[in-house]
Amino acid sequence: MKTHLLIIDPQNDFCDPQGSLYVPGADEDMKRLARMVERIEGRLDAIHVTLDSHRKVDISHPIWFKDDRGRPPAPFTTITAEDLKKGTWTTRQPSAFKRTQRYLEDLEAGGRYPHVIWPYHCLIGDAGHNVFPALSDAIHAWEERYVMPDFVTKGSNPWTEHFSAVQAEVPDPDDPTTQLNTVLIETLEEADVVLLAGEALSHCLANTVRDVADKFADPAYVKKLVLLTDASSNVTGFDHYGDAFLKDLTQRGMRATTTTDVEKDLA
Repeated sequence: MKTHLLIIDPQNDFCDPQGSLYVPGADEDMKRLARMVERIEGRLDAIHVTLDSHRKVDISHPIWFKDDRGRPPAPFTTITAEDLKKGTWTTRQPSAFKRTQRYLEDLEAGGRYPHVIWPYHCLIGDAGHNVFPALSDAIHAWEERYVMPDFVTKGSNPWTEHFSAVQAEVPDPDDPTTQLNTVLIETLEEADVVLLAGEALSHCLANTVRDVADKFADPAYVKKLVLLTDASSNVTGFDHYGDAFLKDLTQRGMRATTTTDVEKDLA
């Protein structure tokens, strides 16, 4: 049986209590996941790790917008297309206004999430971008079997939010990195079991797994997916997104277990 582990954004900014966008409980999630990897490393045929990868200048960061007094929005501010039309917020760079307006309209039409301003997080080259140490150590130990983890970066295009590792919320037609990641999907299709973990359940994990499930060549492949419920947590205040994801995907065939009970699924 071929088993893959897909870990979503197990990075310090999400998983370390001192991280800029710490998801409560994520540190313990990653410690449990690390112990699981150590226990079953011989049965893991592949490990895929997604990495949120931003620059400071990004449409999801405070630097992108300003109010009528030139002040940036506080983290967790929601900005709508109507806000730009009314002048509640505008872009710091006037040349970015029209494209940003169009982006917000397209994002809202998609209906998955409103546009939220996040704290600066997962900046490329910063410590917050790195994999949480306990999990990093476990992955390196797995590599001693002369295998290599698959690192999948996302989020480097500043014009679009990129929760899902499969595609950006609003793909940029001029940037292939924001468009459908068919290689990842086809690779997961080859597995018999795909274990799922990472942060956050409410956002990047939910969007990635939804997109994977939606793009599978055969809808029955959703039954390959196994969520490790004790290795993923919600962003505070967004639990309803995680709950909706769990309800939807389990109805479609995804299974749920824990890092300690998972070996039953691999028997």
